[in-house]
Amino acid sequence: MPSTVSTIRGDSFLTLHYRLSGPDGAAVVDTFGGQPATLSLGHGQLAPAMEQRLVGLAEGAHARFELVAGEAFGERNPALLQRVKLALLRELGDPDATYAVGDVVQFPTPDGGGSYAGVVREVGPPGEDWLLFDFNHPLAGQPVRFEVHVIGVL
Repeated sequence: MPSTVSTIRGDSFLTLHYRLSGPDGAAVVDTFGGQPATLSLGHGQLAPAMEQRLVGLAEGAHARFELVAGEAFGERNPALLQRVKLALLRELGDPDATYAVGDVVQFPTPDGGGSYAGVVREVGPPGEDWLLFDFNHPLAGQPVRFEVHVIGVL
């Protein structure tokens, strides 16, 4: 009996290697050098635009996709640039921590069940007790390259 090759549907469970790169070509996520990822489509583990690119690919496929600026992670949202008081950061984390532009800081979700990250974009001038954080996805508003090698489809 000939074996059939599975193709990806919108509700498939997958094992795959993938690489996600920004416009400079630097990988933000890259599983090709290690363990493959396992994920279930339709559950928000990948951006919808990336999931759509996977639908119809066959087990064993290797593909590269170019997503236009904003397609993968939306446009940059200026409302997600927020000042946070240093006193709050000391209360939530290490009271002796220092922060510099470019640092990534984890914040607890309001329910305490998870976390989200912000990047320090600006440090308030001496005497002012704040940092400016950017809570946008690092690739928001940018073109994205998405490369995949589909290992298994269930």
